[in-house]
Amino acid sequence: MDSRRLRIALINVAVMLAFMAALALTSCSQPPQPSSEAKTASPAKEAAIPAGPVTGKTALWVMAKSAHTWARDMTPLTLKSGSVPGTKNEGGKAVMWTATFGSAGKHEARTFTFATVGSADVTKGVTIGKGLPWSGPSSDVMPFQATDADLAVDSDAAFQTASTLAEKWLKQHADKEAAISLGNAARFPGAVWYVHWGDQKTGFAVLVNAKTGVVQK
Repeated sequence: MDSRRLRIALINVAVMLAFMAALALTSCSQPPQPSSEAKTASPAKEAAIPAGPVTGKTALWVMAKSAHTWARDMTPLTLKSGSVPGTKNEGGKAVMWTATFGSAGKHEARTFTFATVGSADVTKGVTIGKGLPWSGPSSDVMPFQATDADLAVDSDAAFQTASTLAEKWLKQHADKEAAISLGNAARFPGAVWYVHWGDQKTGFAVLVNAKTGVVQK
């Protein structure tokens, strides 16, 4: 190889090395840009929280996902509707629900709250409470299944059934808002919705089987 060709080869090598160095410097100095899919991840996650009141089964399933992360053997024990100042529950739906799950493996029970709106005292989304010792099911509080078949009757349908039975009472107490809970006990064939207005002495309450929709006595 003559001197002229050698100089050209050396120049090409130098140019290539300079290009590679610049490329490496650029990749280190600039953070990787998120893909279009990553950019839309946060809005999609936020949109997963419905606006306004939701049924009990909808809220229970949302909380069950978080509970499964806490304990793979988790099982639902209770579910109760709640309220947030400045909002209104209606038609058997609520803006806030609280569920209690038990774990036999952890010997622990833990409460989870799901709210579709936030306030000074309520956090929007799922909130996980502290764990408490749990020795297992009792005759008054028994686990229940949260499948579509076992909860074929949702809180809104149970509310409609209860409202029909409470129609006369509600005409005289139109200002009373219903409180709804879901649970199981030895005296029931499965999980039941407990829909009640007012207090135990002067209120009105109805028990509705969550699987069949039959009113429990």
